[in-house]
Amino acid sequence: MSVALNPKLLIADEPTTALDVTVQAQVLDLIKKLQSDAGMGLILTTHDLSVAQQVADRIAVMYAGRIVEQARTDDLFNNPSHPYTRGLLRSTPSAAKLGEDLTPILGSPRI
Repeated sequence: MSVALNPKLLIADEPTTALDVTVQAQVLDLIKKLQSDAGMGLILTTHDLSVAQQVADRIAVMYAGRIVEQARTDDLFNNPSHPYTRGLLRSTPSAAKLGEDLTPILGSPRI
């Protein structure tokens, strides 16, 4: 329904939350296809950096309700500049870290 009238911008708030990886991949493929076919912009809100990495040209990382870093996707993953972004990337499970303990992000955000 959100794309029925061919919007110039789609705002997708956690479109893949609680989906298994197969359905998640199908949803992301559909979003990318719709975006490409319609020439539509996309703002994707997600807590999953791997989802953002698959569909975003640029990523903005928020902490305590503020943007603390924004960069091209490859730059953010290869050279994160903010300590919170580095913590997020270290705390994300991956096959490369199989058997390793995840690094927690200590503290709590102050608003």
